[in-house]
Amino acid sequence: MSRLFKFTFAALVLALPTLGWAEGKIAVVDLQEAILQTNVAQKRLEDIRSQDDFKADKAEFERLKKEMDEMVKKFQKDSAVMSQEQQASARQKLASKQADLEHVVGKVQQTEQAAAQALLQELGPKVQDVLREIISADGIGLLLQRGAVIHADPTYSITAKVTDKLNQLTAK
Repeated sequence: MSRLFKFTFAALVLALPTLGWAEGKIAVVDLQEAILQTNVAQKRLEDIRSQDDFKADKAEFERLKKEMDEMVKKFQKDSAVMSQEQQASARQKLASKQADLEHVVGKVQQTEQAAAQALLQELGPKVQDVLREIISADGIGLLLQRGAVIHADPTYSITAKVTDKLNQLTAK
């Protein structure tokens, strides 16, 4: 038994350094955030938001939201003295206004999402190069997408580092 113990102990001692080399740092990245925080992405989104169509949709959203808020306040104030028919009519008007509001919100979101998707596709190949470089330089053994992680301390995130490297690449 003593001989088996010594052999096992020796094997373990010899294996420990190689186990250490096989390990690497663990990191988390949010690729979408990394790309959308780049200077290029911020400029493109700003350009889209400054277009007349987008501004008109945003103004329409603000107007509809204000009208909706006023209608809700009026309904809450007056509902106690309204007849059943008046309450039903007011609810129907509120539902119609809500539908209009959701339609405008959908248009605004769709415009921003289309721009974001185009940026993700455009910068995708560069992101892969940047990730390879960071993984190699930082000795990362396991890289996880932020969406697949339940919890990660912010010190594990390399998202800002990816954004910085992308900014350096796109500035050239």
